[in-house]
Amino acid sequence: MAWRSSGRTNAELISNLYKSQLITSDRVRASMTSVDRAHYAPAAPYEDSPQTIGYQATISAPHMHASASESLLPFMPENKGAKVLDVGSGSGYLTHVLANLVCGADGKGDGKVVGIDHIPQLTELATSNMRKSEEGRRLLESGKVEFVTGDGRKGYVEGGPYDAIHVGAAASEMHPVLIEQLRAPGRMFIPVEDAEDRGMFGAQYIWVVDKDEKGEVKRKRDMGVRYVMLTDAPK
Repeated sequence: MAWRSSGRTNAELISNLYKSQLITSDRVRASMTSVDRAHYAPAAPYEDSPQTIGYQATISAPHMHASASESLLPFMPENKGAKVLDVGSGSGYLTHVLANLVCGADGKGDGKVVGIDHIPQLTELATSNMRKSEEGRRLLESGKVEFVTGDGRKGYVEGGPYDAIHVGAAASEMHPVLIEQLRAPGRMFIPVEDAEDRGMFGAQYIWVVDKDEKGEVKRKRDMGVRYVMLTDAPK
């Protein structure tokens, strides 16, 4: 289970997630193994729990990153030029993982991931964190990973359309502009606040949004979650 998946090293953390069947794909396992969380969550990198990264933001628990990667994987073929948008990219960890999935383990394949965050300091932090590894530097220098500062609720139309969109903070609604930026076919993984329960501890759920080849959209509610809200940048 998720709360039992913490490890003493990055390899042990990912192995525990795999043993718990929170990771089921060898591609996701390899991608997460090659990205050291210590570069992105230095306080307690191998705990399977969310952690603060400053600026009223957090990095999600590893099991949520695994769930997002597994869900989006069918729309992220390796070395096929897939485009991915990571909304609320924070410290940059999942952006790096997603880039490994679409560009291959050596980072030489086709594919592009854009990480967008509304907090300039986090955009800078994500870039700095990726530069801590040779693999990350190569992805940045080749332009296969790009971090931009902007309102993720509006997506990033310049880089679309996207085969896959990940949203790393809870949206107050199913933002139609993000769905518009999905390729047909494409998939979005997004936590959304329950419109009927918006108290201090209001319910949130992961929604998987699929757009088929004809552009028809289907939405499926998945697990209950607890994310920070997707809002304006703090003053």
